[in-house]
Amino acid sequence: MSKASKIKSFDPNSPGDANAQMYGLPFTCEEADIVLVPVPWEVTTSYGGGTSRGPEAIFNASFQVDLFHPEFPALWKRGIAMDEIPKALLQQSKALKKEAHKVITMLTEGGSKKEFAQAKKALDLVNEECAVMNEWVEERTGELLDGGKLVGLIGGDHSTPLGFYRALAKRHKQFGVLHIDAHMDLRNAYEGFTFSHASIMYNALELKPITTVVQVGIRDFCAEENDVFLASKGRVKVVRSADIRRQQFEGITWREQCDAIIAGLPEKVHISFDIDGLDPTLCPHTGTPVPGGLAFEEATYLLSRLAASGKKIIGFDLVEVSPGAHGDWDANVGARLLWHLCGVLAAK
Repeated sequence: MSKASKIKSFDPNSPGDANAQMYGLPFTCEEADIVLVPVPWEVTTSYGGGTSRGPEAIFNASFQVDLFHPEFPALWKRGIAMDEIPKALLQQSKALKKEAHKVITMLTEGGSKKEFAQAKKALDLVNEECAVMNEWVEERTGELLDGGKLVGLIGGDHSTPLGFYRALAKRHKQFGVLHIDAHMDLRNAYEGFTFSHASIMYNALELKPITTVVQVGIRDFCAEENDVFLASKGRVKVVRSADIRRQQFEGITWREQCDAIIAGLPEKVHISFDIDGLDPTLCPHTGTPVPGGLAFEEATYLLSRLAASGKKIIGFDLVEVSPGAHGDWDANVGARLLWHLCGVLAAK
């Protein structure tokens, strides 16, 4: 059956078919305009865990999302599909996380010379395998981009989209990153891990086509990261959560704040959304929750305002969604945020 035939026969008001694709839609990755790449990886996480289960949890929660989006009423007709979750990558993540734990334990607790040697070997292995993961992500996202697809990535921890940034950097001379997060992620090889989740924006800045990183919702960072920000000479722009609230208390509207944020971005923009950029009541099981953050409607308004600004959104990643042991609240929020991200990506 052709895509056109599927659109004609599909009932968007019916219950989601659990045997269908993302959001209960009938489209394959070949038919869909928007293809999502799941990366179930959380090797270097150093506090909470579970983000490697994020893609599957979001997929399962997506069937609870009603398909009529008031801002993007025809979104479902564009077709949204997710690649099959790479189980081998998930298993490798679990195995390598044990190796990373050896390194973290050595840093925090110390150990014998033998244990130090084992930790050094583990560190080298983790760095090598994370590099391989990045290459795989770059290859897959690049393949989809060259096929004319609109591409989103679902993590996993925040280290996962670096390969996607590299793929974009090979296809766009210049672009910026709208980075929504509680953290700056500007640490250089945090805990020795070259591709740490806490180093994603530090690594992104090594890509020359990324001219600007605008960070929104920031509320937890170290002196080293602040130094990187200051040394960037405007390449990194930081909008702290505390400053957002202070300005609002003093009469500045969120619309005015959003317009100022968007004005700092170039014409092409990739959205990197760490779920912990939201108020932690919306993502209680994320790895490193921090008090404060954006309300759900504040986040979606910013994204919609960006889409309406005339700037071109060239991709997005949604990371650090971690399902709890009981219930699917985090995944529910993630699936609804993902639906909106798909909407703004396809808006033009």
